[in-house]
Amino acid sequence: DSEGGLYVCMNTFLGFGREHVERHYRKTGQCVYLHLKRRVTEKVPGASGGALPKRRNAKLFLDLETNGDLNSDDFEYEDEAKLVIFPDHYEIALPNIEELPALVTIACDALLSAKSPYRKQEPDSWEEELQASKHAKTLVQLDNGVRIPPSGWKCSKCDLRENLWLNLTDGSVLCGKWFFDGSGGNGHAMEHYKDTGYPLAVKLGTITPDGADVYSFDEEEPVLDPHIAKHLAHFGIDMLQMQVTENGLRDNDIKPRVSEWEVIQEAGVKLKPMYGPGYTGMKNLGNSCYLNAVMQAIFSIPEFQRAYVGNLPRIFDYSPLDPTQDFNTQMAKLGHGLLSGQYSKPPVKSELIEQVMKEEHKPQHNGISPRMFKAFISKGHPEFSSNRQQDAQEFFLHLINLVERNPVGSENPSDVFRFLVEERTQCCQSRKVRYTERVDYVMQLPVAMEAATNKDELIAYELKRREAEAARRPPPELVRAKIPFSACLQAFSEPSNVEDFWSSALQAKSAGVKTSRFASFPEYLVVQIKKFTFGLDWIPKKLDVSIDMPDFLDISHLRARGLQPGEEQLPDIAPPIVIPDDPKVDEIRLLYFRSSFLVALDIDESSVMQLAEMGFPLEACRKAVYYTGNLGAEVAFNWIIAHMEEPDFAEPLVISAFGEAASSGAAAFGAIGLDNQPPEEIVAIIISMGFQRNLAIQALKATNNNLERALEWIFNHSDLEDESEPSLNMMDTDNNANANILAETGSEGPRIKDGSGRYELFGFISHMGTSTMSGHYVCHLKKEGRWVIYNDLRVCASERPPKDLGYIYFYHRIPS
Repeated sequence: DSEGGLYVCMNTFLGFGREHVERHYRKTGQCVYLHLKRRVTEKVPGASGGALPKRRNAKLFLDLETNGDLNSDDFEYEDEAKLVIFPDHYEIALPNIEELPALVTIACDALLSAKSPYRKQEPDSWEEELQASKHAKTLVQLDNGVRIPPSGWKCSKCDLRENLWLNLTDGSVLCGKWFFDGSGGNGHAMEHYKDTGYPLAVKLGTITPDGADVYSFDEEEPVLDPHIAKHLAHFGIDMLQMQVTENGLRDNDIKPRVSEWEVIQEAGVKLKPMYGPGYTGMKNLGNSCYLNAVMQAIFSIPEFQRAYVGNLPRIFDYSPLDPTQDFNTQMAKLGHGLLSGQYSKPPVKSELIEQVMKEEHKPQHNGISPRMFKAFISKGHPEFSSNRQQDAQEFFLHLINLVERNPVGSENPSDVFRFLVEERTQCCQSRKVRYTERVDYVMQLPVAMEAATNKDELIAYELKRREAEAARRPPPELVRAKIPFSACLQAFSEPSNVEDFWSSALQAKSAGVKTSRFASFPEYLVVQIKKFTFGLDWIPKKLDVSIDMPDFLDISHLRARGLQPGEEQLPDIAPPIVIPDDPKVDEIRLLYFRSSFLVALDIDESSVMQLAEMGFPLEACRKAVYYTGNLGAEVAFNWIIAHMEEPDFAEPLVISAFGEAASSGAAAFGAIGLDNQPPEEIVAIIISMGFQRNLAIQALKATNNNLERALEWIFNHSDLEDESEPSLNMMDTDNNANANILAETGSEGPRIKDGSGRYELFGFISHMGTSTMSGHYVCHLKKEGRWVIYNDLRVCASERPPKDLGYIYFYHRIPS
């Protein structure tokens, strides 16, 4: 209707706009709807200095907010609710207990008083709203002549040069507390407060013309200091002169043109904002830029657009009773928000003139706030449900896992990423080989640091940097390692040593090497540059490198060839099994352990030892590597940090009787083997519940032999119970998008879209910061022939896309 609003079907509690409610009524016959409207009164300054109401209409969104902060003190609300009866569109104003049955009145009251699901999130997933410190106005500053230089800071009680805090009373520069990621300090700033009682400190390296990070030791929380400019000027710090550098420090002597933060965000360049369908930004919910960047890339892919936005009416019509807990509904709504253009509109000229006349520069209420989507997709996940920064690659795999577990229609959009990897393992002593295949979704490309083309410059830069640090001078202009892409591709294809290799030919441990090749090429190739590693002190760090990523990529030479003439296979003999001496291990667990020992033994021991040498318990390290799918020590390190407080943290790894596998990483996507034949004892458990054998096998194969998820899968596919097993894997072969799907291992294997190995770059995600646990993510996508930068809410035409500094790259196959 002309005043906007939201129609809520009282039978399903599913929300519609006016354009959908008529069709929903005709299709379902459900005739009772609750019509919700919210009128927003915005306070604007009046001539008398008071507040004059400026009325405007606003739609009430239960889950898909615009960027406008409708909870601030600048707005007042007037909500209106009516009961609408179709087909005559008869309206009954609420509350009205005289004309309505008691059941309808109760339902209306329950809906009107319910909180939107994103309001039910844990407090730590909300943005922190800072309050002005009670000490800011009356803060006493000592006139002791202290002046703070623009760079070269060091803790006055130790040698630390990072995480430094300036006490705003006496000008002392002291280190902060130590964090689990290896950053932080020795807590000297807190000790100084306990000795002196000086309450406020500002973090050096966060000072910009826009403000700074201030902490109140007395109030024990971050605060605002309305007088921060005056307080800093007392110690000779001019806020207007402070600039950002790539390591988080501010320094007016650093040239911003080489800063990673500046280059990736294209700072200093006037970028033209983009509006319309596909150019919608996403609000940062507090370190949620990793989610924003990945989802922008995902919904730039036609298969995901068709699966969720193209099927939006059907998904909405058949969503469950509580759509807030339905993955496909949340994906469809997020995709609609990004692609519809309804939340990306250019400002009206009259509003721009009004802002200029009043010298106001309020941001436009464009973009969406994915609170409900984040609340659902991160539910139960120890990391993604937090407000901390996360690894975009891990989130991408987590998303693909959810897509796999929640099919939508006959086309699975994640098929476009899936490919088979052939791993050739050779015993160096017997020269015999073993070929295995696994499913993967990401090509992880190592950084060949030894192949840097500017080694002399790097050595000279390091010498100058150390001299400047010793003399407390500003550091020299950054020199970034330049790595040829061809060297990284060569490093990927070279054989790697297999630690603790057990040779079935020798029946003993031996030296082994492994080589990986593509058994199939995906339709969309995702390439991750393995920038994150560990330093000599075992602290996670990022390699600051520039790689000449190609616009056009041909990896056809990496096609797997299988067993070659003259090669002899390793005997199919299992290594000896060591069963733990535990009387509590029951028969089912023992049977499953025997049937799946290859899973339990598939642990990267080199990663385990790296973590163990950092001081963590050996069994905890084994579990960390196992549950992160052998994705490396840095990923396993994150798992350890998230689980180290658990009571069974250091207990031995025991494979669950029901076949639970890693929840993230490659192991969650079928890395245990392509045959994936379910253990017979788990099949028997499902059959004992009254389900057919073929359905039990199909459900277990679809859920990686996880009993709980398999039962959920069966309940969601109850219409397939009477069908034969081959028919469960049949897809619509008339769909052109699936025309070249290969049926590996008959109808039982994973759905693979194979083709040529020639690709073109269409997007990349870049990371700024020193580790995956900090920093910021930005996405660049090529649309309509030009590059576009997606920096949370800011969507602009890119002028200098930093293709050499990316972290995750997205390629699409070039048609043959």
